Amino acid sequence: MKLATQDKPFFPTDFKDKFDYVRGLGFEAFEIDGKDLVRNFEEVKAASEQASLPVVTACGGYNGWIGDFDEKKRENGIREIQEILKCLGEIGGKGIVIPAAWGMFSKRLPPMVPPRTEQEDREVLLDSLGKLNETAVETDTKIYLEPLNRYEDYMINKLQYAQELIKEGNFSSVEIIADFFHMNIEEPKMDESLTAVKEQLGHVHIADSNRFEPGNAHLDFLPGFEALKQIGYEGYLAFECRVLGEPAEERYAQSVTYIKKCLKEIGVS
Repeated sequence: MKLATQDKPFFPTDFKDKFDYVRGLGFEAFEIDGKDLVRNFEEVKAASEQASLPVVTACGGYNGWIGDFDEKKRENGIREIQEILKCLGEIGGKGIVIPAAWGMFSKRLPPMVPPRTEQEDREVLLDSLGKLNETAVETDTKIYLEPLNRYEDYMINKLQYAQELIKEGNFSSVEIIADFFHMNIEEPKMDESLTAVKEQLGHVHIADSNRFEPGNAHLDFLPGFEALKQIGYEGYLAFECRVLGEPAEERYAQSVTYIKKCLKEIGVS
């Protein structure tokens, strides 16, 4: 397992300096905002090559969710994700992280009754994923479908449901991304949930229980990491978190050291 990171406010703005800095922190790859990749493709490509730091995944950077209530927004989101996939394919990236939606609706907050039925949700998601799967096949990339917690979305909250959608659609290039922060809320036993989706698991996000950097709060990463080891996961652990405290650079570096220590405890170097 290797470590990757998303961008942070305290990283340098120039991509060459940014990637050198990221490698200096101990990361082995970068997870980029999709809009940054498309808008600055040549600069990103050159910086990645010069720093020997691969851009493995994209996350965000498009307007419109694959499960959007607004059909025009959904179609726009699909088009922009397809463009990001094309750029990822050209740069040697693995794929893009996408949830069904984020912040659009929650059954845990008023009015609690969504404007679509569960069957209608399923049909919309299968349609969106089918279109994106075709582009992923063409570009040799992956769609990493992300379950979010019940307060941030209502359509896909658990790894199992993402697995069911992938199987129902028979999607060859759609896989699951497991996010430890969301799993800490939704999955009764994180290790068992990871093991149950081992055939479809393609990517992992990590953050502590408060969504800040790993090691900051009370989440126990060892059972999840041990499960990943046992199922033979050799992909990336991408830090998707805010950083608590100052100086942020030091706190983030300490978090990298902490995660590497956790991996060493389970016998992963």
